[in-house]
Parts: sequence; structure tokens; C-alpha cells
Amino acid sequence: MKKIQELITEKFKKAFIDAGYDESLAQVVVSNRPDLCQYQCNGAMAGAKQYKKAPIQIANDVVEKLDTSDFESVEAVNPGFININLKPDFIADYLNKMSDAEKFGITEENEKIILDYGGANVAKPLHVGHLRTAVIGESLKRIKRYMGNEVIGDVHLGDWGLQIGLIIMELKERKPDLVYFDESYEGEYPKEAPFTISELEDIYPTASAKSKEDEEFKKKAEEATLKLQEGYAPYRAIWKHIMDVSIADLKENYKKLNVEFDLWKGESDADPYIEDLIQELIDKGLAYESDGALVVDIAEDTDNKEYPPCIVRKSNGAALYTTSDLGTIIEREKLYQPDAAIYIADKRQALHFLQVFRVAKKAGFAPENETMEHIGFGTVNGPDGKPFKTRDGGVMRLEYLIDDVNEKVYEKMQENKTMSDDEAKKVAEMVGLAAIKYGDLSNQASKDYIFDMDKFTSFEGNTGPYILYTIVRIKSILAKYQAEGGNLDECHINTPDSDENVNLCLKLTQIVDTLETASKEMAPHKLCQYIYELSNEFNRFYHGTKILKEEDAEKKSGYIALIKLTKEVLETSIDLLGFEAPEKM
Repeated sequence: MKKIQELITEKFKKAFIDAGYDESLAQVVVSNRPDLCQYQCNGAMAGAKQYKKAPIQIANDVVEKLDTSDFESVEAVNPGFININLKPDFIADYLNKMSDAEKFGITEENEKIILDYGGANVAKPLHVGHLRTAVIGESLKRIKRYMGNEVIGDVHLGDWGLQIGLIIMELKERKPDLVYFDESYEGEYPKEAPFTISELEDIYPTASAKSKEDEEFKKKAEEATLKLQEGYAPYRAIWKHIMDVSIADLKENYKKLNVEFDLWKGESDADPYIEDLIQELIDKGLAYESDGALVVDIAEDTDNKEYPPCIVRKSNGAALYTTSDLGTIIEREKLYQPDAAIYIADKRQALHFLQVFRVAKKAGFAPENETMEHIGFGTVNGPDGKPFKTRDGGVMRLEYLIDDVNEKVYEKMQENKTMSDDEAKKVAEMVGLAAIKYGDLSNQASKDYIFDMDKFTSFEGNTGPYILYTIVRIKSILAKYQAEGGNLDECHINTPDSDENVNLCLKLTQIVDTLETASKEMAPHKLCQYIYELSNEFNRFYHGTKILKEEDAEKKSGYIALIKLTKEVLETSIDLLGFEAPEKM
């Protein structure tokens, strides 16, 4: 289905051609002066120099040739703009077609995309620093899928480094009698883990702190890490326990954020490829020694700044995150052959990903035509403008932040108590998730933002709860209409009969453009901005129109069809952002 701007532009293209001008000048855009008109064509301004004519003369020529059958008014105004207003019945007809079309008439994309987001570490709880990659990644996955792409989401766990060796050594000191530390033991290793998630979350920070003070302990941990990576069976068994316990806990916590991954792979999955990829870099003449380390130059002639070589093996022979990421790319090419690989990670890792992508393309680990992109996000800051911390200065666990937001929402709901405590708590969880996700996603990903608890949980303004409240209000009206005997399936949008009605209709026509832009630019904040504007237009319409009290049955039916479509657009949008609306608030 063609977008409404495309339909208008097509008419203008014909008019430009008939008037003797290039059709490329005929692009129509939403007016930046809605007080004057709904749409504009500014091509006459651009064509003035090309045709050596005054812009207003070109504009007048075009208007004279224009088929105005779908336009309420078209006017050429100085210095050369063309202002356009559509006929109300044309708008209604378009919306009815959009309402009947699948996915509002979007043009589907068709790519296979690997989306790398989450990036949690095993044996560590999720904290506030993990919020943005999970929330942004989940939304982009949903948007890209909605637009017709095959998207494979991979959590890409940190599960293979020194942290595992540290845990093994700390476990050995705490429980030396475990069979994993008996070199003479030849039986099968236990299926049950020798620790709980709570114990594991204590073991790692204790071991990490100890390694900073005890050089001998750190050396043993490094040796344990090497033995693990070389396949030493007892340590592999402990590692499997760490993975099982950690992943079960991570899945539970990601579930609270309504985040799901298709793949639970990690750095360990890249390990089998590392030795061969390093040798391939050497054989192809790309890797060379520098100060004992093995590096690959990534600089290109078109660069406007200097970039350091990419280290693929340290001087002590150890691999790095870079090497692991290259191994992951090789595995993904082998298993999935994606058209694009998108990484959602802290913007401070920009150089790392630039190096990885360039080495991958230079070495032929990824095809030259594959899109490889890093979406860098900013930090979540507290009211002081510094990275969000707990009151005692520690890093806040994500589950505690979620609980705090839910409690804040619950308290606000209790001020106007309309449901039981159990129901209120369930609704508070839904509203709290909307507050967190919308609060994050409404900001451009690359920018830092302040986590403002009071603002994010407000039921007014540009917030998740406000969007949900708008949806619940529409649900209530539709339910009352049905209770009065109305049939939603028999309703059709009528010709808009007020400014508020027209404005709501026009805003609804913009959903496809918004979705296409949010997908193309990987910008969920643009979808947030759209549904905030749509909610505002609906509420203006609601306050200015007697919907259920309208005595004319046909008019009432038209209003109902319009707000039903509004609900569908809003519900689709919040699902793409990763949250849902309750039945009442």
C-alpha cells in the first residue's frame, strides 16, 4: 500500500512534468507550519536556479497543471512554497484502506540479521549498565522483525575469560574436598552444581578483590583459566555448572524486562576458531609482530584521523576480546550467512568494533557486502548526572531498580485506589516496565540520560505510563460501546468533521513512515516520539468530541472506528518497544 505522501507526490510529479519541470522537484513533505497547511511541496525553491525563474512562477505553473481532485486547497505562496490541504473524505478513505491492510500497509524488508545485544557476564548479576543494551536491542529486534526481516538475537555471554579461573580458585579454597580438585578422581562429575546463584555471586567479587592483592592467587587463576581453555575435564565440569546456574538466573531477570534471546552463545563458542583465524591472518600477510604482540593494520586512505593497529594476540600469547569477536563472526558466517550484523554496545567501544569489522572484511571472514554496524549507547545517569549508583555508591542491580520503579508506580496507583492490592501490583509491574523502557527508548541511543524516577513514573507528559493510560482510556470507550450493543467489526471511519478529528486522522497516516524510519535508522526513539504525539492528538479529540454520547449512530460508529485504529497503532507500537498495556489503570 502506498503511503499518503507518495500518493500526493505522484500527482505533483505529473504536474511538474506537465509544466515542463523535472519530476525530482516534486517531493511532498509534512508541513512544518501545521497552522497554515497539512503538507508542502518546496521543489520550486530548489528549481529556481536550474530554470532561471522566480520560485513563485514555477510554483504557480505547477499548481495550474495539478489534478486537485483529492485536495481541499492548493496554494502557491511567496517566495515559492506550495501549501496543500487534503479533502477530508480522501483522508477517511485512505485510513479505511490502511485499517484493512496487513501491518497498516508497510512495505516489507527482507534481510537476515544477527543482532548481538545483552552482553551479560556469567557469575555476575545484571546491573544498571546492562539495561540499555537489553532494552534497545529487544526493541530493534521486534521492529526489524515486524518489517519483514529474519532476526536472530544473540546474548553473546562473557563466559570464557579470567573470571572463570578466579571462580575456580576461590571455590577450591572454600571447598577443597570437592571431587573436581582430587587429581586421582576418575568417576563422573556431579550433575548438581556445588554452589547456588547467591553463592556464585559472592564467590566472583571475593576472588576478583583477592586477585588484586594476592599475586600468587591471581597467577593460579590464570593457570586455571588456561587449563579450562585447553580442555581440562574437572574445570570444564565446573564451568558447565557456572553456565547452567548463571543462565537460569539471567533468563529469569531478562524475563522481568520482557527480553528474550534466540541464542545463548558466548565467547567460549568462538574459542575453536581462534587458532586457525590467527594463522590465516598471518598466512595472508595481514598480521605482523609489534612489541611482541600480533597486530593487523586497519587504517584506510579515506580516514580523516589515525587509527591504531588491531591487536589480535597479546605478547604473552593470550587472545583478546577482539580475537573472540572475530571467531564469533566466522562462526556466524558458517551457521547463518547473515546479510547484516548489528551490535548494541556502549558507545565507548566504538574503536573496538571499528577494528573488528575492518579486520573481518580485510581477511574475508565476512563478505564485503555484509552490513556490520555498532549502535553505541550512552550511560544511564543518576540525578547528579553521574553513572547511576545505589545510595551507598555501589552499582545497582537491575532487579532492584525494577522493584523500586514498580513500588513507585504502585504507590501512585494507591492514591486513587480502584482495584484490589493483588491486581494493583500486577498492573504496577506492567506500568513500571513501560516507565523503564519508554524512559530509556525515548532518548536517542547515543546520548546519556538521567534516570528520573518521578518523571518516568508520571501518568502525565512524555512517559510510558501516559501512553498506557491513553490506550486504557480507548479500551474503556470501546468496551462501553460493545456493552451498549455496538459491533466494532461493522464500524468504518467517516469523513472527519472537526480540526481535532482531522489532526488525529493525519497523525495516524504517519505510522508507516515512522516504522520505516525507525527500522532504517535503527532509532526506537522516533517511534516513541510518534506515539506520544499520537496520544496527544487522541486526547485532544477525546476532550473535544462526544464519542459515546453522539446521537447520530453513523457518526458514533465512525468515531469508534477511528479510535479503534488508534488503539491498534498504539498497541502495535508499544509491543515493538517491548511492553504492553493493562486492561485498566
